[in-house]
Amino acid sequence: MRLITGMSSEINQNVMYGLAEYRYDIFVRKMGWPLNCPEGFEQDEFDRPDTVYAIVLDADNKICGCARLLPTNKPYLLSEHFVHLMGGASLPNHSQTWELSRFAISPSRNGGSHSARNWADTVALVRNVITTAIDLGANRLIAVSAVGNERLLKRMGVNVHRISIPQWVDQKPVVAFWIEIDQQTRSALDIDCPSWALSK
Repeated sequence: MRLITGMSSEINQNVMYGLAEYRYDIFVRKMGWPLNCPEGFEQDEFDRPDTVYAIVLDADNKICGCARLLPTNKPYLLSEHFVHLMGGASLPNHSQTWELSRFAISPSRNGGSHSARNWADTVALVRNVITTAIDLGANRLIAVSAVGNERLLKRMGVNVHRISIPQWVDQKPVVAFWIEIDQQTRSALDIDCPSWALSK
C-alpha cells in the first residue's frame, strides 16, 4: 500500500474526490452514520483548507484507508458536536493538541483471510498518523470513536486513556479518549525519535 499525507491543496484532487466517496461508503453506507451529505460523497464543515489528511492507496491506487487531523485551537468535531462525551472535562484548545477523526481502513481486497496483512496495514496507518502529528508539532491527540478503535490502539501498545465513560450515539457505544504521543507510543509504533524529544 501507499500512504499520502497533507492538506487538500497538496493532494491530487482526484484522490480527494475519491476520499469523499470512500468516506461515504465506510461511514454512511456500511456503518450507518446519519451524516448530512450528498449521496455517495461525504465531507463536512471540518474539511477545511488547513485540515490534514492521511490516505491509504492499494496496489490499484484505490483508497482503502483514511484519517483526518484537525488543530484544537480552531473548531473541531468534538468541540462542536460531541461536547457531552467529555464528561465535564475541559475541551482542549491548544496548537500542540490535534483531533483525530474519520479513521478507517478496509481489509485487503486480494481475497482470502489476510488478517496479518490487514493488521500490518492498520499499524502502518496509525504510525503514519502519529508521525504526521509529530511533524505538525502535536504532543497528544484527542479522538471520539467507537470503543473498538480504542481497543485497537491499546492492542498496538499506544498510550491511550479515556476522558469519560462511553455513551450511546446512534445506537453505538462511543468514547472520547486521549492518545499520548510519548515514548510509549513511539516505541510501540517503532517511530524514531530524537533524544531531545524523549525528555519532553
